[in-house]
Amino acid sequence: MDERRTIKVSKCLSKHLRHQPELIGLTLDEGGWVEIDTLMAAAAAHGFRFTRDELDHVVTTNDKRRFAVEGTRIRASQGHSVEVDLGLPPATPPAHLYHGTVARHLDAIRAEGLRPMNRHDVHLSPDRETATRVGARHGRPIVLTVDTAAMHRDGHVFRVSANGVWLTEAVPPRYLRFPAPH
Repeated sequence: MDERRTIKVSKCLSKHLRHQPELIGLTLDEGGWVEIDTLMAAAAAHGFRFTRDELDHVVTTNDKRRFAVEGTRIRASQGHSVEVDLGLPPATPPAHLYHGTVARHLDAIRAEGLRPMNRHDVHLSPDRETATRVGARHGRPIVLTVDTAAMHRDGHVFRVSANGVWLTEAVPPRYLRFPAPH
């Protein structure tokens, strides 16, 4: 499968498993799962056909492991703007996690910290490299360091998704370290 097709199928899955399942008549269960056959039929009925091999290729080759397959069901690993309960248990984070962003967001982040915006949780990366890639999707990346040890000590809850993304409700500004300006 060529890269353009892979991206197209991945974007379709993200849109309908994370944000707008109703656009193609899908109903996700409380955990965000839907039957693969139901998803494929709904997408086809709305003008976008893909094969099971294409779906499997997207699931297995996605570098961010955005999707999880369990038996005959599929779901997005995290990043939902629709109401789901991923059933992830609280977890003890490493001492530091990272968040990739761009300069135009820094003033708001300094004032308000990291907020989930249209998602359920703030997404944090386990390493600087991943955070850099995340930030680079929106421009020149800036990586913030999050003092997750202090947050955890202060009672903030963390969960980790199947693909290694750390999730928390919000990150107040006092737990953030900003890089020195250049």
